[in-house]
Amino acid sequence: MPEGDTVWLSANRMHDALAGRVLTTTDFRVPQHATADLTGLEVLEVVPRGKHMLTRIEGGTTLHTHFKMAGTWRIFTPGARRSGGKDHEIRVILANAEREAIGYRLQLVELIRTDQEDTVVGHLGPDLLGPDWDADEALRRLLAAPEREIGDALLDQRNLAGIGNLYKTEVLFLSGLTPWTTVAAVPDLPAMVRRARKLLVANKSRWVQTTTGNLRRDELHWVFERHGRPCRRCGTIVRRAMQGPDLYDRICYWCPSCQAGPSPSGSSAAASRPA
Repeated sequence: MPEGDTVWLSANRMHDALAGRVLTTTDFRVPQHATADLTGLEVLEVVPRGKHMLTRIEGGTTLHTHFKMAGTWRIFTPGARRSGGKDHEIRVILANAEREAIGYRLQLVELIRTDQEDTVVGHLGPDLLGPDWDADEALRRLLAAPEREIGDALLDQRNLAGIGNLYKTEVLFLSGLTPWTTVAAVPDLPAMVRRARKLLVANKSRWVQTTTGNLRRDELHWVFERHGRPCRRCGTIVRRAMQGPDLYDRICYWCPSCQAGPSPSGSSAAASRPA
């Protein structure tokens, strides 16, 4: 699933391509909006909200989309060769005289009234990349459930919006804690939240996401998707396990030496917490 920085960058590219221009083509390839026609209307703005994208259109209409696991928006020049997906994967086409935005594999596509956007994004916590980011409110929401496991809490978009499995994994490694540590047991929760935001801000203007500071393909992350390989810091083999309710399980990666706290079995893992 794309992280908040990917959605932020996609929304900004969409805004540059569509905002202030009149739509010459709209094609909604989802049953509930198959007959919708927005041609002749101006796109006002495209804004990200956590992992959601809101395309606001003249007349009080908003196109609400969510990437879910595999969705993406691609921008083309009309008539140019398309890449990034197959024709049968197209869910939406929005085009003007200069640019064509195509949504591939979008699992959520809906047209709503702009004044009713709160019905789809009002539940979200503070947006880590939003102009109104509120760290104190994010902390208040996290601390409202002190016995919750921190890995699960960071992924809950109602607490703070924009963290996905990649940043959850890497933030916990950099904080020296396992995902099964409770919120109450996190020694410096404000520092963890600041670290999460710092990572998203650092990556928001590029498609490549690095948490190590290295842009080489095989050196982008500390432990994410490195199961069975040596920890970059200490050489211990990185482990993997599932966390969360059965229907919403997420894979966790962690170093049992660098990260202190409970393991999936419930036992504590001794670790020297990194500086």
